[in-house]
Amino acid sequence: MKRVIETERIPINLWLDDIEEGAMKQAKDIANLPVSFSHIAIMPDSHQGYGMPIGGVLATENAIIPNAVGVDIGCGMCSLRTNQQEISRDTLKKIMGKVRDSVPVGFSHHDKKQDEEWMPDLNGELPIVRQEYESALKQVGTLGGGNHFIEIQKGSDGYIWIMIHSGSRNIGFTAAKHYHNLAKEKNRGRDDVPKDLAFFREDTDEFLQYSNEMTYCIDFALANRKLMMERVKDAVAEEITGVDFSDFINKPHNFASRETHFGKELIVHRKGATRAREGELGMIPGSQGAPSFIVKGKGNPEAFESCSHGAGRIMSRTKAKKTLSLKDQIKSLEEKGILHAIRHKSDLDEAPGSYKDIRTVMNNQKDLVDIVIELQPLAVIKG
Repeated sequence: MKRVIETERIPINLWLDDIEEGAMKQAKDIANLPVSFSHIAIMPDSHQGYGMPIGGVLATENAIIPNAVGVDIGCGMCSLRTNQQEISRDTLKKIMGKVRDSVPVGFSHHDKKQDEEWMPDLNGELPIVRQEYESALKQVGTLGGGNHFIEIQKGSDGYIWIMIHSGSRNIGFTAAKHYHNLAKEKNRGRDDVPKDLAFFREDTDEFLQYSNEMTYCIDFALANRKLMMERVKDAVAEEITGVDFSDFINKPHNFASRETHFGKELIVHRKGATRAREGELGMIPGSQGAPSFIVKGKGNPEAFESCSHGAGRIMSRTKAKKTLSLKDQIKSLEEKGILHAIRHKSDLDEAPGSYKDIRTVMNNQKDLVDIVIELQPLAVIKG
């Protein structure tokens, strides 16, 4: 931990020095919520979000906050290791071409509905999920946009790895928006609750409804990543004879869950933060020009057993497009031999220069995780 701020209702534990003003204000807002418990934890990749900073961890007693989970419910990472130790550039190009043919990116989705076996079971009261279900059948197994990616990497263990970052697509966004708006209505007139941090009490129907739909969206996001991973595995297997794959690792980083901390049952909200219980494996990606990491959690109670979910933005998407040099960003990637996703000025919002230095981020959370494997990017597809 870098420092503690004790000027608000509860302390704010920070694992970074360079937090932006907007993110700090949001950290103070969540520290002053009447339902916040013990302290707030701000991870080293933190930056401003909606209502709550990305890279924030908030525990509550008997309340759930839709905006403290975020608009991409269940967004997270998955990875697996191949049995291959080398892969040629030509083979990488062929694999990534096949992946682009089978995994829609950005706003695109499948032309046909995917097999319903990939969809989580529709159990309980799920009005928004049921409303969006038919559309979701064409969105499962799609990457989405923003900072989502499919990446082939070379590990410090000597093996080739595959990593995917994606979320719950429109079904999660629609559920998040609906329940945030409903929470604002339920909290109307309260001076002690900013509208972007409106919550539901546990003894309300809305709490149960949001919890059920959030859980479904988390499960859908996992199914989405699993289907994409199967398509990537198929592409790899078509180009490499005798390839085999390790067990699948999955970690969401936009979710709320019931957990026990400091002897109390709490609802821990992680928005752009990864759970890191003692011995628990996780993933922390860098930018498409920097390494990612397989990590093992240390279970630090001061972070509610959490760690960062990535490098974190150092500038807004708009600023990146205005200030970064397309030529320089492409040059830096090509000098490293990376098959990258920067083609046009509009892609600069996901250029390496728009992100914090991942090694600084990792150094700032040595008390949260241990690095198990370092993964160097070889080829990247971005949304």
